Amino acid sequence: MNTAYLARVAFGYPAIDNHAHPFLTAANRNAIPFEGLVSEANPSQGLLEDAPNTLACFRATGQLSRLYRLSVEPSWEAVKAARASVDYEQLCVRCMEPTKIQCILMDDGLGGVQELAEGYKWHDRYTYSPTKRIVRVETLAEGILAGLLDTMIASGRVDPPKFVRLMVEDITKAIQAAADDPEVVGFKSIACYRTGLDISLNSYTEDIERSFMGIVLRYEMTKKLRLSDKPINDMIVLTTLRIAGQCGKPVQFHTGLGDNDITLKLSSPSHMQPIIKAYPQTKFVLLHSSYPYTREAGYLTANYPNVYLDFGEVFPFLSAEGQRGVVRQVLELAPTNKILWSTDGHWWPESYYLGTVQAREILYEVLSESVKHQEMTEAQAIGIVKRALFDNANKLYNLGLTPHVANSAFEH
Repeated sequence: MNTAYLARVAFGYPAIDNHAHPFLTAANRNAIPFEGLVSEANPSQGLLEDAPNTLACFRATGQLSRLYRLSVEPSWEAVKAARASVDYEQLCVRCMEPTKIQCILMDDGLGGVQELAEGYKWHDRYTYSPTKRIVRVETLAEGILAGLLDTMIASGRVDPPKFVRLMVEDITKAIQAAADDPEVVGFKSIACYRTGLDISLNSYTEDIERSFMGIVLRYEMTKKLRLSDKPINDMIVLTTLRIAGQCGKPVQFHTGLGDNDITLKLSSPSHMQPIIKAYPQTKFVLLHSSYPYTREAGYLTANYPNVYLDFGEVFPFLSAEGQRGVVRQVLELAPTNKILWSTDGHWWPESYYLGTVQAREILYEVLSESVKHQEMTEAQAIGIVKRALFDNANKLYNLGLTPHVANSAFEH
């Protein structure tokens, strides 16, 4: 069965990248090991050295060799040498033009962004529609808490009840201000990394005060702050869910795939069922395909009207066969009007390129196979592509965009 029109849409339709992070600046283009492009392994433990030996890296090497028009035998070292020889602006353009990303929703709260990366608006030069922000609430809260701790330590007065009250008030005000900001289209929580997705619905002042004292002691000794105390982290998430539900802005959750800072068994979105039920007016976005818990995520998406499933980050971290398996699992149960795509692009423009090209390839392969088996029509498959790449995110985040196409090639 001919699926030529499906291919045209899958490879050429405009896309909304519903979750990504900033590029490194030109000055910092080599500040982070490039192997992080294809692996979440922790570089401080030497694990990135294994990345070039994965099927994911073999595939990325071939694709980037073609992008850079290398005439030599594809190799990871040749790819790194080629990109190093290209002017950074030209490199960014070469990577972004083929993606046909129309709009990026950017989480600019990733660690290292302020020191190493461009501001979110800088990325507008590569998209037809303006970049919008996703506010990472733990990063927002850490900034507020650091200011309070500096004030408290400078005053020489340790008054946990008072400062906990101020902390809660200030965090609530900051989240509300973000909710009121038209540049902000959603929130993001990394509770998965910090304390796990088994978020408690009960927030007790006594537990928060005890956690606060532990934070004070660590901060006095190290002058470093990383919120990883469950009572406080859970309070931040619950506050976000309440305000987000009132303002109609979705909350993204990191689920599944990540580095070894995650407790794997607590990264399954199945732990979120109680908060999903408790906040029916709040829209939850389960990020990163929830891999390896994709089926659990699909189950939640199918059974709760306020849950949406993002099938990102597996491009390019998984092998092609692994990616096909994930997309098939997403489509097993999840309604196709509730699935979203993202690159999880970060640091390198190549992460946006691979995250887009591979997703389009796999989406076409899986859907064309279903069409050929007469499990759906080509028109139905085309509808899935348009919803997954553009329409669903446009509606969920209330972006009000129209797909930007050069001609009527996608009107069928």
